[in-house]
Amino acid sequence: MAGVVAIIGRPNVGKSSLFNRIIGERLSITDDVSGITRDRIYAQASWLNQQFSVIDTGGIILKDEPFSHEIRMQAEIAINEADVIVMVVDVTSGVLKEDEDVIRILQASNKPIIVAVNKVDNLELSHEIYEFYSLGVDYLLPVSSIHGLGIGDLLDLIVSLLPKVSKYEDYQGIKYSLVGEPNVGKSTLVNAILGEKRAIVSSIPGTTTDAVDTSYKRNGKEYVVIDTAGLKKEGRLYENVEKYSFLRAIRAIERSDISILVLDATKPLTEQTKRIAGYIKDYNRAMIIVYNKWDLVEKDSKTMKEMTDKLYEFMPFLWYVPVIFLSAFNKERVNLLLDMIDTVYENYTQRINTSLLNDIITEAMILNPPSEFNQKILRVYYATQEDVAPPSIVLFVNEPKSIHFSYHRYLENKLRENFDFTGAPLKITLRKRDSYEL
Repeated sequence: MAGVVAIIGRPNVGKSSLFNRIIGERLSITDDVSGITRDRIYAQASWLNQQFSVIDTGGIILKDEPFSHEIRMQAEIAINEADVIVMVVDVTSGVLKEDEDVIRILQASNKPIIVAVNKVDNLELSHEIYEFYSLGVDYLLPVSSIHGLGIGDLLDLIVSLLPKVSKYEDYQGIKYSLVGEPNVGKSTLVNAILGEKRAIVSSIPGTTTDAVDTSYKRNGKEYVVIDTAGLKKEGRLYENVEKYSFLRAIRAIERSDISILVLDATKPLTEQTKRIAGYIKDYNRAMIIVYNKWDLVEKDSKTMKEMTDKLYEFMPFLWYVPVIFLSAFNKERVNLLLDMIDTVYENYTQRINTSLLNDIITEAMILNPPSEFNQKILRVYYATQEDVAPPSIVLFVNEPKSIHFSYHRYLENKLRENFDFTGAPLKITLRKRDSYEL
């Protein structure tokens, strides 16, 4: 993880528009394929080959709060979560008292602060930005989030201020996070894995208020388990001690090789669970689903299959993810999870022989030739794996836009039939042949 940028500011100054410009997407994203619909308050961005994450505090729900308290809460979130803070102001309104108050709070954090003077839509307005130097910041830039003016300069500055190396990047062990709604037993599961009570365990939802990393060894291998606070429903994300849990859980997913989605086997599946799974999928992390509290379920020989089928029906985009049933409290079947972590990590980091990969793709296209799509028929000239974690396959083709989603899924299925990618997302990217140099 290369760093986190938080965008804060008064209402109607253009925070969400700037967020959308930076991540290159619209705020409300609907994935018709996977069935995930949600508003983003946290997303990945890239500039000059550097990845970073962006928090849109304008998308954070702070209900029933006075105006000044809401702005201070945004500042608090930025101070606690961000490596670089972008404060958005409105050139047409000038410097307001709220702007001055927030800057004073931010400056006490000693974190880099950029003031983005928004709505500078023409040359005449660019002369109005000098008033904002009274805020006493080192970095001030005019931008227009609507027209895209000044965004490149802003991104150049952000990248220059971000930390260059994460403290987690030099660790070579397997990193996995435990995420899920409150009170599903994540901390109890951590204790069962570690064999001792290093985490605080309580039946009160929200006891764990931060991500906690613990390293350990098993069978000569090194691991880091990242325990997180439970994810509350959207309307309660930032109430009381849980106001940061959502962002920190997502950061835990981002820092992980594998994310373990912990569910309560005694309770029905929820839309919030689907949202959590969607974030894991967004970040292309390997995944395992754990049904905890299995000891409390009335069951027979068919119960596991029935619950697994129901889960895949509810979240069909997780069709490749393994499901483990266990009891963290009784330490039953926990070894199955630990073995599965090793298996999924191997799948997530495996590399396929190039000639074998091309043989499989060629055979798949002979057995089921692609149909015409966008007035062209797909031709694949060459396939190669360019990366692992996740396994990333590049197909050099005549026209990348000539593949229908169903055929993309067909090729993925053929690869999964020939190689064990259980628990691992598989990226298949199409590029024009002239972009490949022999």
